[in-house]
Amino acid sequence: MGWSQRDGRTESGVRTEPEPVFVELDEDGRRSLLRTETLLVLALSLGASGLSALISFIGSLTKPGGLKDQAATLNGSYAPGRPWLDLAWQLFGIASALVPVLLVAHLLTREGAPGLRVLGFDRTRPWWDLGRGALVAAGIGSAGLAFYLGARAGGFNLTVVPEALPDVWWKFPVLILSALQNAVVEEVIVLAYLLRRLGQLGWSPTAALVASSVLRGSYHLYQGIGGFIGNVVMGVVFVLAYRRWGRVAPLVVAHALLDIVAFGGYALLAGKVGWLPTP
Repeated sequence: MGWSQRDGRTESGVRTEPEPVFVELDEDGRRSLLRTETLLVLALSLGASGLSALISFIGSLTKPGGLKDQAATLNGSYAPGRPWLDLAWQLFGIASALVPVLLVAHLLTREGAPGLRVLGFDRTRPWWDLGRGALVAAGIGSAGLAFYLGARAGGFNLTVVPEALPDVWWKFPVLILSALQNAVVEEVIVLAYLLRRLGQLGWSPTAALVASSVLRGSYHLYQGIGGFIGNVVMGVVFVLAYRRWGRVAPLVVAHALLDIVAFGGYALLAGKVGWLPTP
């Protein structure tokens, strides 16, 4: 729908606030509106992250030395030596990153859908979602770690540093919140929302799967070629699982568990085991 405004002038000549008049759009107008909406949502979220990751990757390629000798830090300090200010910045970053998800919920409601529930992101089947999510995380996590270690050894990946936070009381709570934020933003927008919109725009299931998976890989390109390929494969698995189950919640759970284990595991094991690469 689009809208225009009436003049809003009364018979006495006193001007009032104009009232919006909603206009029904034809099919071409509706598709144009959805296309623009989708591009704007991506530009405000993970589409912009994909471009940023590409620029970062080009910088890494053109920097002297191999990729494995460079590091990509995922959760770093914003204010070293000032823990309370650092905490404020950490929480601000996590909260602001979730705004595009709220925008998606608002847009789906305006569409006439029940917000994020139409994507299967609700609490109606918590144990089912947790069980499926844990199984996906177990499979993806073990294969993903092996692939990362192989890609880095082959010189195709930077050394990924999941966390470089100071040893303060809020370290692990912030890492968990960061993992949850990543999971919600990525799976709601790049998986469920994008597939819904591409379907409404007439994309074939295969084209939509490729678009979602390549976008997922693109914003991990800052990690190197291995990060890109590994996340494209993960994207394919997640799209197939989402289409089979019709719910994004299990994939949010799976992603959150993967990140929690990666962030927390690195914090506990870095420098203590020989197989885990560190800068």
